[in-house]
Amino acid sequence: MLEIVVKTENRERHVRVSAEELAGLVRRIGGDGDLFLVVQRIPDLPDVFAQVWHRAGGDYTLEYRDGAADRHFQAMVDGPEVVIAAMTGWARQEAGWDGGLVWSLLDMGPAREVPPFDLDEDERVELEKRVREVLVGGYASRAELAELAEEYLVKDRRPVSREQAEVLADQLWLERVAEQAKWQRETDPERLTRAFTALQEAGITARENFTCCRSCGQSEIGGEGEPNARGFVYFHTQCTDSAAAGHGLMLLYGGFDDSSETTAAIGHEVVAALEAVGLHTEWDHDPGRAITVTPLDWRRRLVG
Repeated sequence: MLEIVVKTENRERHVRVSAEELAGLVRRIGGDGDLFLVVQRIPDLPDVFAQVWHRAGGDYTLEYRDGAADRHFQAMVDGPEVVIAAMTGWARQEAGWDGGLVWSLLDMGPAREVPPFDLDEDERVELEKRVREVLVGGYASRAELAELAEEYLVKDRRPVSREQAEVLADQLWLERVAEQAKWQRETDPERLTRAFTALQEAGITARENFTCCRSCGQSEIGGEGEPNARGFVYFHTQCTDSAAAGHGLMLLYGGFDDSSETTAAIGHEVVAALEAVGLHTEWDHDPGRAITVTPLDWRRRLVG
């Protein structure tokens, strides 16, 4: 699999696709509403991407940006196979991936100047603390973090502009990317994802970071799974915050027939799946009580 995220004009999002899947997405574009795709690395890095635009019957406009505004290039290509080869090489970070194409530098204009925050110390500390909490949770994209930073302190005034929010989000994001570069082994959140994938394949709807709270999760989980799903397990964003703060992870579960017997059976399957990947749980077998995954070292790798 390629360590990339592919986003299309029609709002599809493809994470860690194969080279063959990337090729299929490139060959597909060209019709109204599906004219381009953007490729970002995992983890996403500010102003680092490749993209292609194409309308059926015309050439392909291929671009890549490597950080600064003076590192944004464009090439015109007459067929999809050259685009596929270049984008696959870019995704794999192969030396010389951009060779054989005629690239021109795009003039993106002068770099924007973003004024410093006009915040008192308490506001600044509060804002950074909340953005870091969500960042450590590991499910937010850079764009979502910027939106959070822009909106978090809004009351009778809007003290943080969109541009300031983006600068803060990118700064904290890159700090976290540097931290996670030191993680060598499979992390507990990756083990959790393996367990949830196994449960999903066994007919139990399993969702991570699902909805904002328990009441929303309970009302919406039924619409998430396959028609033949036997039950569910999930944790909501407040559970994620707790796990990221070092307090373990609470899992909510149940059966779709609302019986205590099915709920207990689903609970036992959830515990077994977690233990199979090396995670420890606390649960007294009471179908009315949540399962807690603890101890838990919450180091979830960023995607973007």
